Amino acid sequence: MALIAPRPYTLLDVFTRRPLTGNALAVVHDADGLDEDTMLAFARETRLSETTFVHSSTDPNATYRNRIFTLTGEVPFAGHPSLGTAVAVAVRRGETSARYVQETGDGLQEVDVRSGGAVWAASVLQGPIRVGPTVQPAAAMAALGLTAEDAHPTLLPQHLSTGLPALIVPLRTLYALGRARHNASAILALRGSTVHTNLYAVVLDAEEESTRARSFPASSAEPEDPATGSAAGALCAYLRLHERRERVRVIQGVELGRPSILQAEVEGDRVRVTGAVVVVAEGVVHIP
Repeated sequence: MALIAPRPYTLLDVFTRRPLTGNALAVVHDADGLDEDTMLAFARETRLSETTFVHSSTDPNATYRNRIFTLTGEVPFAGHPSLGTAVAVAVRRGETSARYVQETGDGLQEVDVRSGGAVWAASVLQGPIRVGPTVQPAAAMAALGLTAEDAHPTLLPQHLSTGLPALIVPLRTLYALGRARHNASAILALRGSTVHTNLYAVVLDAEEESTRARSFPASSAEPEDPATGSAAGALCAYLRLHERRERVRVIQGVELGRPSILQAEVEGDRVRVTGAVVVVAEGVVHIP
C-alpha cells in the first residue's frame, strides 16, 4: 500500500466557551486533491453533523475554499462550520486576529476571528436574506409530532434563508419544544423546492432576551443539531420581517446535553451570526 501524506486536522466546539459542549466540528486542512467520495466517507467517519475541508480558493477575492459535508453530502453553506473552520485556519497560521473571506457553494462570506486565550470569538456575515413562503401551522406541528394547540398563536411557520434554507416554526411553549420529535419524512414534505432544509422550532422570549430553539434536518440519516448558525441567521431575518427586531440570542442544544449560545444581528440586507469557539484537539489524518 502506498504511503499517504498526513493532512493536518482540527477538532473544535462551536457556539460554546466550554469544551465538549456546543456543536462539534472536524476540519481537514490542505484538502486539495481529495475527491467528493473521499470527503463524504471521512465526514461519515467522524459521525459529526458537519465536517469541513479547507481547499485553495478558486475565487481571487477569497482566502480559502470551505467545503462543508454532512453525513449525507455537501451543503452550500452552514454557520458553525464557517466559524469553526476560520478559527482552525487562524490557529494553523499562528494568527490571533484575522478577517478571512471564505468561498462556499453560496458565494463569499466574511468571517472574523479573534483569540481570547483558550476561547475564540468568531462571526460570519451570512448571505443576503431570502424570504420564502409560509406553511400551515397544522402541517408544521405534525412534522414535529405536536398538535395545533402547540403552534404560536399569531406567527406562521415560514421558509427563509441567509445561506442555507430553514423553516422557522414558532411554538407556544417550552413544554411543546421539549416534546418535539424528529420526523424526517414529514419535514422533507414541507421543504418545497429547496434541496436542503432544517426545521427550526423556536420559542420566543417575551422580553426579547433570548430564544430557545431546536433544529431538525430533513434527513433521517442526520440527527438533531446542537447549534445551527444558518438557521439562527434565518430566524433573525424572520424576526425583522414580523416583529421589527434586529437581533436575537438563541439557546440551543439543551435537550442534547450540548448547550450552545448563538447571537445574530441584522446588518443591511444580511445577518451576522456570532459565537464562541474552543479548540478540542489537533493532529493529522491519513486519507488519500
